[in-house]
Amino acid sequence: MRLAKYLAHAGVASRRSAETLIAAGRVSVAGETVTDPARDVGEDSLVALDGELLRGAEPRVLYALHKPVGVVSTARDTHGRPTVIELVPANGLRLYPVGRLDIDSSGLILLTNDGALANSLTHPRFEVPKTYRAKLRGAPIPNDALDALRKGVELEDGRTAPARVRRIGRRDSSLIELTIHEGRHRQVRRMCQATGHPVLELVRTGFGPLTLDDLAPGAHRRLAAAEVERLRALTL
Repeated sequence: MRLAKYLAHAGVASRRSAETLIAAGRVSVAGETVTDPARDVGEDSLVALDGELLRGAEPRVLYALHKPVGVVSTARDTHGRPTVIELVPANGLRLYPVGRLDIDSSGLILLTNDGALANSLTHPRFEVPKTYRAKLRGAPIPNDALDALRKGVELEDGRTAPARVRRIGRRDSSLIELTIHEGRHRQVRRMCQATGHPVLELVRTGFGPLTLDDLAPGAHRRLAAAEVERLRALTL
């Protein structure tokens, strides 16, 4: 196994971050500093980070969390705000969020220590769908605004891919359900703003085949093996 992959499987960091640690000379193999992330190692190679031996691969876990408004979707926050990591007991594992959900939004976010799966689920080429329920200003939402979202709208960082959109409830409702497969910064909010109907409330209700269901704000659950495999199948 390549050294960078070994570190990622040991829960030290993502593979990209592991390469940075290796390049900085913080990793040794059998007491010898190694700066080549492609170095082949195994369970008996005595890999250490900053002089501390690593235990090898840790069990892979994946959690679904209902992120409340006001919580940031990062592993740590320099401003002291609560993070999604604090809401899930890590039990010694290094967890990090899969993608982002802005601080003003709530809903489904995944946390894992499987860096390879996390990178695949957020990579643009796999087009993993994410579904949101948005309450918009300016009800009723006209058909031309919905059609614009379905065709894609022009943003400052380029035109978006077409979205799946439907009204929720009666025709004069301010609620829509919107599914996208891109992951731009605050994309749903910016798309709706571009149609003249800013988002008042935003909840992510689905990530790939997973749904928020009745998971309460702040609550989490560990995904079953079958659920993890369904997610993994999206990246093959």
